Amino acid sequence: MPPQTLTHSEPADRTTLPQHECGLFGVFGHPNAAVLTYYGLFALQHRGQESAGIVTSNGPGTSFVMHKDMGLVSQVFGQDELGKLKGTRALGHTRYSTTGTSTIKNAQPFVVDCVRGQMAIAHNGNLINADLLRDELERKGSIFQTTADSEIILHLLAQPSNNGDNPLGALRRMKGAFSLLIMSERELIAVRDPFGWRPLCLGKLDGAYVLASETCALDLIHAQFIREVAPGEVLIISEDGLRSEFPFEPQQPAFCMFEYVYFARPDSIVGGVNVGKVRMEMGRELARRFPADADLVVPVPDSGNYAALGFAEELNIPFAHAFVRNHYIGRTFLQPSQLIRDFNVRVKLNLIKEMVEGKRVVVVDDSIVRGTTSRARVSNLREAGAKEVHMRVSCPPHRFACHYGIDFPDPEKLIANQMSMEKICEYLNVDSLGYLDVEGMVRATGRNVNEFCLACFNGQYPLPVDPALDKFIMEKRENRSRALADQEAHPTLFADLK
Repeated sequence: MPPQTLTHSEPADRTTLPQHECGLFGVFGHPNAAVLTYYGLFALQHRGQESAGIVTSNGPGTSFVMHKDMGLVSQVFGQDELGKLKGTRALGHTRYSTTGTSTIKNAQPFVVDCVRGQMAIAHNGNLINADLLRDELERKGSIFQTTADSEIILHLLAQPSNNGDNPLGALRRMKGAFSLLIMSERELIAVRDPFGWRPLCLGKLDGAYVLASETCALDLIHAQFIREVAPGEVLIISEDGLRSEFPFEPQQPAFCMFEYVYFARPDSIVGGVNVGKVRMEMGRELARRFPADADLVVPVPDSGNYAALGFAEELNIPFAHAFVRNHYIGRTFLQPSQLIRDFNVRVKLNLIKEMVEGKRVVVVDDSIVRGTTSRARVSNLREAGAKEVHMRVSCPPHRFACHYGIDFPDPEKLIANQMSMEKICEYLNVDSLGYLDVEGMVRATGRNVNEFCLACFNGQYPLPVDPALDKFIMEKRENRSRALADQEAHPTLFADLK
């Protein structure tokens, strides 16, 4: 049976959206599966703010029901939408795109009706061989509706395999970062790539199994945390219970360090460690490496809060929230152009001038990527009368692009790739600049350096991407994105061509 799809709306402007990863949430065996998934996605909103979706099922013989739309979870789902999502199983996704344009067609979950029956998928990560697989599938007759690499996974799983009815062999063909939730008519399946780049955990509530990107989502619904899904594990949940398979070749773990630095919520437990405590320890490590003689430590909220607190406590310097964050911006706002200078900076964070005037200020942030926003923050502090401005960063300089699902730009756009520390200091107009080193950052987690992917800092890619292939992939994606945009801009013309 084809899935029943509820309403959806038009694309949003990508340039006005925060850029994060994706959040996954799934429930098996609970009468209020859709509502629990809604709450779970709410807790994972920080991982993606472009779109949200939920698909539900009552098991074999019933049709999947889906609703997805562009926007925040609270904008996509109301009482009416949730009331139509009947079923004891649910799969949810909140998205930030690293591949594919920001349109409703690329919003997840994806659902297909195939020889295996109905299947739905939600994906967090990025496949580095996506376009090679896509070309192969298209030559075999597959027709794609989106530009997202997640749909490629669905096509692989939907194809008849050479090893009976088990589709898991198709997963071995995928290269890159992927945490997946897959719902069939009989099962809910969790998959984590053999490197373990992206987080995924298992919980239980009232006898039902729950899967989520982070433990903070389990906390919200009072689910009991059981364990993390292991790297390379396929966890299969059915009416018969839980079973585990490991179909991949074992790899050296490569968990994304930026989860600890920025992405994960501070109240989540990752790798057995509280994220907020790790960030505070990063701040302490930073203070020991680059102390400052100052009057005030100021965080860049919200991601710099815990590192700044650790920094301030280590050096016994007063801590203050001089930058005030506007929590009510929403997805879009009118751009005033020249009417208000630095609007994009000031609309998110405003400065309490009285706190910094005449003082030596240390600003602590989690990272500096391009440098333009940090430069504007320093400018605000100077205008407010700060006597000195010192910048401290709780991770090493970003010098290399990410191929595994974080939207770090090309190296030419990374300030630390293009400038020396002295030049960055001059560009930002700060009195001093200090980055935490790799050793201190890893030490703050209490884990071993060989457990992490640090490629964006040191260029050592656990799964290398051939530069020629990478260029090929980017060109293919750009072409497909342009084609999709043309089709959406001229629907009548393309309808006639069909």
